[in-house]
Amino acid sequence: MKTLEPGPVVGALTTACAVAGSILTNPKSAWYRSLRKPPWQPPPAAFPLVWTTLYAAIGAAATRTITGLEKGGRKSDADRFKAAYVVNLALNAAWSGIFFRAHALRPAVGVAAVLAASAADLARRARPTGRANTTPFLAYAAWCAFATALSAAVARRNRA
Repeated sequence: MKTLEPGPVVGALTTACAVAGSILTNPKSAWYRSLRKPPWQPPPAAFPLVWTTLYAAIGAAATRTITGLEKGGRKSDADRFKAAYVVNLALNAAWSGIFFRAHALRPAVGVAAVLAASAADLARRARPTGRANTTPFLAYAAWCAFATALSAAVARRNRA
């Protein structure tokens, strides 16, 4: 996959995912406000703070991972990481559309679970390049697992 090179392209893809997710997400909509949510849901201000931090961290870690794998003579591993990263970003943006635009709560739970597994897979793939690259993906996987639990709780409370 020559189109995904470290640095600017990874940054652009990560930013595009963040922007798409932001455009698709509408926590002020009447539909979202009408949903019954669990008492352990974080306050609305937490979400953009966490997501912005995670996007910055995984973008930097992805760039370092790709560079490290390529410099270490593991081009095929770097190519597989690139492909897995693009799939992960697509899943990430898709969740917002499925949940907030399609109002498909149960399918959103499934996408969130696959996203969490994908994030954990990125951590596994980054491991050969060091802890500094693995840790952001582990944090991302943990947040996605939390988002899966939160999505499931919202879906249970709002069966239609």
